Amino acid sequence: MTILPGPDCTTMTEVRAGVDTLDRDLVALLARRFAYMDAAARIKPERGHVRDEARKTQVIQNARAEAMRLGVPDAVVVDLWETLVEASIAYELAAFDRR
Repeated sequence: MTILPGPDCTTMTEVRAGVDTLDRDLVALLARRFAYMDAAARIKPERGHVRDEARKTQVIQNARAEAMRLGVPDAVVVDLWETLVEASIAYELAAFDRR
């Protein structure tokens, strides 16, 4: 089945196929993001450096700005990124503790 852009879909089968493909892509991107957390845990000299509130704020603001630029609900993106960044911090802390 050809995956169509959302606006071109005419059936729910097409919509669901597109969403399923996109979800797989998103998980692959998350795997890449977490690989960066592994690198950060390896590079940072102290566990206390893992949590960086200024950087967290910057990352969430960047995501919000991109959401606004693309015309998607920025409040939803902010909530998602809050969860993503906190999960990334927890992952990085665990990776730091394993080294």
